[in-house]
Amino acid sequence: MDEGAARRAFENALATYRQDFGTFFLARLLGLEITYPGETCVVTFEPADFLFNPQGTLHGGVIAAVMDISMGHLLNRASGPGTTLEMKTQYLAAVRAGRLTCTGRFLRQGKGVSSLVSEMVDADGELVAYATATWRSQRP
Repeated sequence: MDEGAARRAFENALATYRQDFGTFFLARLLGLEITYPGETCVVTFEPADFLFNPQGTLHGGVIAAVMDISMGHLLNRASGPGTTLEMKTQYLAAVRAGRLTCTGRFLRQGKGVSSLVSEMVDADGELVAYATATWRSQRP
């Protein structure tokens, strides 16, 4: 483990973030790249070793957070900011290294409440986790 990696990531995130979608602190700390191909939100990143648990795998909370971000950013792009009402995460495989891609998409887009899904795949395209969530729009 690179002892200074966590400190460098934290300092970079603190120095470069703006409180905007795509550039907020957590996105910068995790090194997320966020794009919007078609009607999806794709978040890619290569997890740093300081995000791994003592078993040597990516912490499930990081996986859940990235999937939540993919859905929240998509909702914001489509209809404005929202709040996660509930989220269920299914973990299918341990992540030990490599670039991850997370794709959020709508299952049902409502005026006030929407259902979304996010799928995370590893560098080989293998599904490692997915989540479904219900979101409430924060529009006035």
